[in-house]
Amino acid sequence: MKNHVVENYENYREENRLTTNNARRIEFLTTTRIMDELLPGNSRVLDCAAGTGIYAFYLADKGHDVTATDITPRHVEIMNHIQKEKTYKMNTAVLDATDMNIFEDETFDVVLNMGPFYHLTSKEQRTRCMSESLRVLKKGGLLFTAYIPRFYVFQLMALKDDNYLDKRLAEQIIGTGVLKHDDEKCFWTDTYYATKKEMEEIYLQNNIEIIDHFAQDGMTPQFAEKVDTWKEEQFKIWCDYHYSVCREESILGASNHVMIVGRKK
Repeated sequence: MKNHVVENYENYREENRLTTNNARRIEFLTTTRIMDELLPGNSRVLDCAAGTGIYAFYLADKGHDVTATDITPRHVEIMNHIQKEKTYKMNTAVLDATDMNIFEDETFDVVLNMGPFYHLTSKEQRTRCMSESLRVLKKGGLLFTAYIPRFYVFQLMALKDDNYLDKRLAEQIIGTGVLKHDDEKCFWTDTYYATKKEMEEIYLQNNIEIIDHFAQDGMTPQFAEKVDTWKEEQFKIWCDYHYSVCREESILGASNHVMIVGRKK
């Protein structure tokens, strides 16, 4: 069966997403700042949807033992190419995060679920992904899960393109959180947009102690052109400001990307 998410990423330059401008860099800078605070040294890390490896290589460069997998073959090829310039070996594989049976139970200190969750449009798929992430995670280990807030995304798309200012589209996103590639006004690919309450309930139902919940980029994407005119000193002020408020509940719902972090009991 054709995987439309994989097809989307095979034709999308994910390797540029977090580095091409300041408006995009803030997601990476905020997330790695908090990772550095939370991750114990020399952790064994699984990045189970690594994209082209920006977080995986960041952590490996800091001395963590990282395994990086992704469902998109092109992404794994890029990571393998980057590895040629590294002095360490990072294990990589093409892998679906809903079936990680190549790994034994309780193998990793940290699991990064940084991308797959918001492309799983059925509850069954999301349950499998969460179950697999926890299976391979050691007791006391950390699970990072990224999601896209449901009540933010319609605003972002409507501001970008009047075509998406559509009542039925708004009702669909608010009511279900699901948008599929063949929907009339799909603006991306198969996607699940979650709420803060839903994500926290999923963690608690799976016996995960929530230890952090933060906005990765806030509203920065809505005024990206302005952000990209700032000098580096000005951008740093904005990054520090964003970090200082990124856990505020009102900011969580108004962010393009959000991360919830928990400890497996």
